[in-house]
Amino acid sequence: MVIQPKPGTYALILSCTSNARIQIGRLGTMQLQRGYYVYLGSALGPAGLRARIAHHQKPAPRPHWHIDYLRAHTRIHGIWFSYDKRHREHEWVRVVGTMRDARAPLLGFGASDCDCRSHLYFFKCCPSRITFERALESLGKRHPLVEES
Repeated sequence: MVIQPKPGTYALILSCTSNARIQIGRLGTMQLQRGYYVYLGSALGPAGLRARIAHHQKPAPRPHWHIDYLRAHTRIHGIWFSYDKRHREHEWVRVVGTMRDARAPLLGFGASDCDCRSHLYFFKCCPSRITFERALESLGKRHPLVEES
């Protein structure tokens, strides 16, 4: 599926086969585990989701965001996204954090500009987009369709 250059919210589903200990910029060190990481973000600028996800798909020669450090040790397993001009990443963070077996491996990850506990969650087994969508619906708010790539 081709991701359009529109604003929106996304979740990177990352698979990890390493148990390395890595440095996440100035945030601190993180002990990787074999399993799946879900990173939540938004891309509301002019090139939108297409540009932001393209950035995440290649190694960052000079890491800038926390996720750039983690991406060097993981591979993208899938991407969930929705097109919307509204800033919804914090709703997505709350929902993913309530999913069964979700655990925040490093407090503050991706959340240096907000009050969220973390924008990164770890799961031993790959989380389901369907489960995520149902949890979003339980908020009782209208939400754009969540697509998967």
